[in-house]
Amino acid sequence: MEYLTKFISIASRLEWCREKKTQAHTQLEREGWQAEEDGLEDALLNTRYYRMQYQDYPPCVFGRYVMGFQDGQTLIHAAAVDQQFATPEVTHGTHAGAHGAR
Repeated sequence: MEYLTKFISIASRLEWCREKKTQAHTQLEREGWQAEEDGLEDALLNTRYYRMQYQDYPPCVFGRYVMGFQDGQTLIHAAAVDQQFATPEVTHGTHAGAHGAR
């Protein structure tokens, strides 16, 4: 379940970046949205594939990559915490706890 939640959260954010990229008015703005998208993908895939590519871009574009990467890691961490504290579903009669068979 954790992976599904993580994927849905990041997938929504990736789609949002793609939509914003199509609405960008300047090349620098498009590059920023692409960098953010790539940062999210690196966080999702647990890689740093795109990091070196963006180090030669203007600081505002590299910053968008870093922001996407950090936001992606935060979404992943939040999904893991949610999963850790989720209440498991227990069906009555199938759990041999205190009232179970001997």
